[in-house]
Amino acid sequence: MESAGTTQEEVVAAAPPEGARPPAWLLLFALFGGNVALAIGPWFVRVADTGPVAAGFWRLFLAFPFMVLLARANGQRLTGMGATTLALVALGAVTFALDLASWHIGIGMTRLGNATLFGNAGSIVLLFWGFVVHRVLPGRLEWLAIVFALGGAAILMGRSLEISHETLVGDLFSVAAGLLYAVYLLTLQNARGAFGSWSLLVWVSLFGAPVLLVIAVLLGEPVWPQAWGPIIGLFVLSQLVGQGLMVFSLKYFPPLVVGLALLTQPAVASIYGWLAFGEVLSGLDIAGMVLVGAALAVSRAKA
Repeated sequence: MESAGTTQEEVVAAAPPEGARPPAWLLLFALFGGNVALAIGPWFVRVADTGPVAAGFWRLFLAFPFMVLLARANGQRLTGMGATTLALVALGAVTFALDLASWHIGIGMTRLGNATLFGNAGSIVLLFWGFVVHRVLPGRLEWLAIVFALGGAAILMGRSLEISHETLVGDLFSVAAGLLYAVYLLTLQNARGAFGSWSLLVWVSLFGAPVLLVIAVLLGEPVWPQAWGPIIGLFVLSQLVGQGLMVFSLKYFPPLVVGLALLTQPAVASIYGWLAFGEVLSGLDIAGMVLVGAALAVSRAKA
């Protein structure tokens, strides 16, 4: 979400000429390094002494000046949006803020592997959306992805319910985050091509940070951190390193490779969830994650 962020930013741009391509090892490092950096973000959310939504506010607020510098360094304009485009960008930013709020709440309530996997479910939602827009039925591979996604989600949520009701609720918050992230991508898809990813992230931070702050205050969360380490780690790894490496690398790879690399995130989150928080996965949990992960890879391949 980056869900998403992954939370992660989609890039709509043609790859540079072959002669301008960086070395293959550097591109692979950027792709997988970006996913690993994004996967570590939930750890910082969980250990921060602010509330989870407040942590999302600091992530966007602290990153804002760096987004401006990156936009200018890449020659992306920050002004000149028409009223309609600006309204859509504002709507997308609010949706992204709600995505972060929902996902960060889910991180604190369910296993980190589940939260990361479900938080990236926006790709599957976009696959469904494509069928609706184009009024076509899914093909064999798409039907397989749908079955895998539903089956894997049912397994993971059933296992969460076995642990506690709160864990299942955390899964649902993470799924809601994935849905909101899909709406965010759809809202900004036209503006992204015209203004560039860094420029849009400036506006997303500008509109989204106040929304997260208001939600945190209304929920009664502590906003001002006593220990800044986790907050700085979250904004550096998730918003600067993770987003930066992904924006750099995504335009060089076909969607299937991006989808497979995306599976690094729940794997990494599950490993440190086990090491740091004692979140043990059973064989059934792993089977559910593999099914949902396969569905994510197929949905990316059809992007």
